[in-house]
Amino acid sequence: MNDTTSRERARRIAAIDGLLFDLDGTLIDTVDLIVTSARHATQAVLGEALPDDVLRHNIGVPLRTQMGEYAPGHVDELLVAYREYNERVHDDLICEYPGTEEALAVLQDDGYRMGVVTSKSRSVAQRGVKYFELERFFEFIVAYEDTTIHKPQGEPVVEGVRRLGLSAEQCMYVGDSPHDMVAGRAAGVLTVAATWGPFPERVLEPKPDYAIGKLGDLRQLLGGDEARFRV
Repeated sequence: MNDTTSRERARRIAAIDGLLFDLDGTLIDTVDLIVTSARHATQAVLGEALPDDVLRHNIGVPLRTQMGEYAPGHVDELLVAYREYNERVHDDLICEYPGTEEALAVLQDDGYRMGVVTSKSRSVAQRGVKYFELERFFEFIVAYEDTTIHKPQGEPVVEGVRRLGLSAEQCMYVGDSPHDMVAGRAAGVLTVAATWGPFPERVLEPKPDYAIGKLGDLRQLLGGDEARFRV
């Protein structure tokens, strides 16, 4: 990397005022919940559960899109079965990634404004955020209902930027899936791969700007040590 590119990266990091986060696999560990619910739904509707690698592949895009990948002719049935089961087991199967609350508190104290951009429905996203008492850190949640076009397109991230009242150059998006990185790039924000999620290798395929191994690394990245986290 030449000096001009290095200076430009440092300039963009210094300009960041807003932080946008994906939810599943980034702030909250819901992978077991999602896969278990999808396994139940495919077993109930199709008579046979699909392999877990198939069920995991499109985590991060809207649920209807995922169900369409499993069986295009049974989307509504799969959605009903998934949601009914997910509602029953939600609180038993979700976990908070270690250090999440502490990292968010530090970033908030540093003056960064924060929001969540997720493909989940509003009610389910709010349930997860409230369960771990993370709602105090975020000004809003951009959920599935808030845009007509969804990840991996950039519109949900653009909506997050709009709600912060900032420019794309003043924001970054942190997410665990390649869909997040593609959406962030399309929105013109800096992209940060969360490699603790279910896609530690796939999340790097769209060539995000940075990659971090834990949420606490974000402060070091924003504090001027950006070279260490370049992809």
